[in-house]
Amino acid sequence: MKVTEHLGGRKETLFSFEILPPLRGKGIEAIFEGIDPLMEFEPPFINVTYHREEYIYKQRDKGLLEKISTRKRPGTVGICAAIINKYKIDAVPHLICGGFTAEETESALIDLHFLGIDNVLALRGDPIKSESTFVPEPNGHRFAVELIQQIEALNRGKYLHEESQNQQRTNFCIGAAGYPEKHYESMNLKTDLAFLKQKIDAGAEYITTQMFYDNDSFFSFVERCRKIGIKVPIIPGLKPITSLKHIAFLPKTFHIDLPDALSDALMRCKSDAEVREVGVAWCIEQSKELKQAGVPCLHYYTMGRSTAVRDVAKAVF
Repeated sequence: MKVTEHLGGRKETLFSFEILPPLRGKGIEAIFEGIDPLMEFEPPFINVTYHREEYIYKQRDKGLLEKISTRKRPGTVGICAAIINKYKIDAVPHLICGGFTAEETESALIDLHFLGIDNVLALRGDPIKSESTFVPEPNGHRFAVELIQQIEALNRGKYLHEESQNQQRTNFCIGAAGYPEKHYESMNLKTDLAFLKQKIDAGAEYITTQMFYDNDSFFSFVERCRKIGIKVPIIPGLKPITSLKHIAFLPKTFHIDLPDALSDALMRCKSDAEVREVGVAWCIEQSKELKQAGVPCLHYYTMGRSTAVRDVAKAVF
């Protein structure tokens, strides 16, 4: 079932969340342990992220460089299949531009189609740590809109190679990312919204936002989207802050601001436990206000840990 069908058939705000594939060598059991505590809130779908392989170059004899993989989270497609099989709910794999050629993207989409997965969140993806800016693969996509165009073309039965025989149409529901505080590479929110409009015009059917901590930013974002003709559902993304590390890590990594009231409360915290108490309470109030405003779904970023999200959901749903 498509995400848009879930959203269109809702009687109240839905609950969904996102998980990370485990690092190479870890088993599926860790994934299930993170999902099981959240199933009582009846998520209609679960997002599964895709992370590019990280690598470094080491110098060898005679000036040669060896490319060495340092970090990889494989298994997005397999995890989606496992979720569907075990929980009988929809899985939404993330598909990114980085690390894929157009041909590899097409192959991944065909695999998803074979598995009966009819949702995909199309993202450009971030640069890897060894790159200062995003670098696409040769014959790959530089922007998310190009990826969306390829997916939408497959939905029309248009493959990369016209000579392909018996071209079957796919039926993917395409999601796109939105940034209430703008993407960090955009000049301003106006230009960022123009790029978002391009993704919608290319075929994206709903938007899931980057995490944010000021609901006014989200409400303003939605209003500005509607004014420029973006009419698709917009799902707010949320994450409870749970550790001292998050205070610096989240703003730096995700290019977000924390409201004064939240930052003041966090600055008084001396331990992870105190931060968690503040962060969960803030996320609960955020969620209640957004739910009261009638958002179609509340989407939570678990980053592999479900206990804080469960505490929020118990207070809200």
